[in-house]
Amino acid sequence: MFDVIIAGCGPTGATLAAELRLHDVRVLVLEKELEPVSLARIVSLHIRSLELMAMRGLLDRILERGRQRPVGGIFAAIPTPAPAGLDAADARLLGIPQPVVNRLLEEHAVELGAEVRSGCAVIGFEQDEDGVSVELADGQRLRSRHLVGCDGARSTVRKLLGVGFPGEPSRNDTLMGEMEVGVPQEEIAAAVAAVRETDKRVILAPVGDGVHRVVVPAADVSDRAEPPSLEDFAHRLRIVTGTDFGVHSPRWLSRFGDATRLAERYRVGRVLLAGDAAHIHPPAGGQGLNLGVQDAFNLGWKLAAQVRGWAPETLLDTYEAERHPVAADVLDNTRAQVELQSRAPGPQAVRRLLTELMDFDEVNRYLIEKITAIDIRYDFGGDRQAPDLLGRRLRDLDLRQGRLYDQLYGGRGLVLDRTGSLTVDGWSDRVDLIADSTAALDVPALLLRPDGYVAWIGESQHDLDDQLARWFGAPARPSARPGSCSSP
Repeated sequence: MFDVIIAGCGPTGATLAAELRLHDVRVLVLEKELEPVSLARIVSLHIRSLELMAMRGLLDRILERGRQRPVGGIFAAIPTPAPAGLDAADARLLGIPQPVVNRLLEEHAVELGAEVRSGCAVIGFEQDEDGVSVELADGQRLRSRHLVGCDGARSTVRKLLGVGFPGEPSRNDTLMGEMEVGVPQEEIAAAVAAVRETDKRVILAPVGDGVHRVVVPAADVSDRAEPPSLEDFAHRLRIVTGTDFGVHSPRWLSRFGDATRLAERYRVGRVLLAGDAAHIHPPAGGQGLNLGVQDAFNLGWKLAAQVRGWAPETLLDTYEAERHPVAADVLDNTRAQVELQSRAPGPQAVRRLLTELMDFDEVNRYLIEKITAIDIRYDFGGDRQAPDLLGRRLRDLDLRQGRLYDQLYGGRGLVLDRTGSLTVDGWSDRVDLIADSTAALDVPALLLRPDGYVAWIGESQHDLDDQLARWFGAPARPSARPGSCSSP
């Protein structure tokens, strides 16, 4: 019997598997596809996702496979420079082929001990008080304590669970691919610049080795399951730009729409949803992969706590309570971005106005922080006058022990104490303590969750104990083993 079965080994499923393995949870990942995805679509990893990679020691491995650029100009493709003063140790965006991200995250999960089986499609399941029985297409039946659907927008798990997926169907379809062209870059740049005066969805950008990434609005699509052809691209380019630029020798071709849907629930009993199985939206701002990976970081330690037996009664419920509103906000901002890219006079007028407003640094920063997920503040309840940092992620800091994020590789909680008077006795099997009076903080001490969000701020041992119990369960019997990696 497994502790957790995950349906789907995309970025969300692989990340979740790794997070669970940090806590010695027995994980099986079932991927219905026999071979890895071959489409070399470029995706974006935003500031918050790169921070999470740093917290698990993956950042260098990820950075060397992608192309870094500033974070400006990513809201509705409005060409505005990156805002000054972003609250991030390293404010950048990383463009990277999706198959590379998938492979790196899967390798990380396997290195930690997760089992991955390809060509295994989930076709049914039944849950009871003790676990979930999962049926595969080949007739196998497996047993697990929990099942998580990370199986994409057409999620079998979500459909079998009977969870509603309300929203709007796709209204605008777009072709995207990489291919070679038959005309000089100067001619391409001039033609595309003219078209983008009124239609921001058109892109022909060089990606290296004579290959261009091509994005062009599609006509009505009868069957989105069928991939487009090179002639579809050439035909749409001729209609939209007046020329097909001599496109040939495609690397990959795909089609996407702007459907927007959000699952009504993220959890029913022992079955949960994450990533595209829980939410889909237009690709405006490149937020999709990031949203799913961040779901996995939020869910992983909480589900592990449930499996390991130390989770407080309501801990697993906070996954939906925290992540559902985040997804709703992403759906809204992508809806807005799609409207701003419409060719209609009204949306174009709003776009011109917003372009002017984004010259104000505060407006620009607000929108970029929203897109890159560094503006998230979870509602932990309590005092309305609580410090602004409570419920927010903590940027990386220099400590005597090294970088803060380097201390989080194990996926444990962390108390960062500038007073030198606090302890995590009773929770040292789940929470580390770093005493550092030199830490660049404006607060005496804080409690950091495994996903990097601040769960408590203060200096009272009594208050800290209450919050440790809230997030990490009842204290264990005191151990002779010190729970601190503090320095004098």
